Amino acid sequence: MYSLDVNFLKDRPAYQKKPERKGGISLNLPTGNLTPVYVGVALGISLPALLGVSWWLLQGKIVELDAQISQLDQESKRLDTEIGNLNKIKAETNAVKGETQALVTVFDQIRPWSAMLQDLRDRIPTAVQIETIRQIAPIAVAADQPPNNPAGGLEITGLARSFNDVNDFLLSLQQSRFLKSTESRIITATLVDPPATPGAAQPPSGVIIKPPQVVKYTIQSAMSDVPASELIRELEKKGTVGLVTRIRSMQQTGVISK
Repeated sequence: MYSLDVNFLKDRPAYQKKPERKGGISLNLPTGNLTPVYVGVALGISLPALLGVSWWLLQGKIVELDAQISQLDQESKRLDTEIGNLNKIKAETNAVKGETQALVTVFDQIRPWSAMLQDLRDRIPTAVQIETIRQIAPIAVAADQPPNNPAGGLEITGLARSFNDVNDFLLSLQQSRFLKSTESRIITATLVDPPATPGAAQPPSGVIIKPPQVVKYTIQSAMSDVPASELIRELEKKGTVGLVTRIRSMQQTGVISK
């Protein structure tokens, strides 16, 4: 007879043979939609690269800005130097202009005596004689104030046939542009005996002839403060050619306004 040898132990799980592992590691990779994985990997790689590029560009921009700042600093220093030189030149120019204007002001106040004497000769009446003409110092209105007219004035003394002749002479002087009409006045006017005429014929012995008295006068007037550049016509009429020529030359150069 045949005998059956059945080993039921082999069928039990504990006795099941485990499959042999072949060389390598077995990875259980996910299956399905892998797009999020790829996106994450791409972001992980691109963000550091982007940050690196940005940092490199920023460093380059910083270097460029530093170079521009240095250049601007140098330009600022150069401009400061030029501004300082221009301010120095401007100050020197203003000083020269001030000195020139002061000289022009003095020059424009010149009153040639030749022109003034000629003006007096043209204005004196026939019945009036001039003995002396002198320049007087300017008179201050108050002790603590400067004089109204730094040029001063004139004092004229002489003889006239009558008081009316003295008044006529004063009115004639008040028409002169070389003098101030409002400050022209008679200081003194008195009757005196006429001075003896040298070489005159002597009267017969015992005969006394007394000539009529004359008026001895004193007239004062302040010089006009009108600039000489505004008296060109009067100066030309009185023959002051040199001063007129210089004034016109200054007017052409713009030192004195026309």
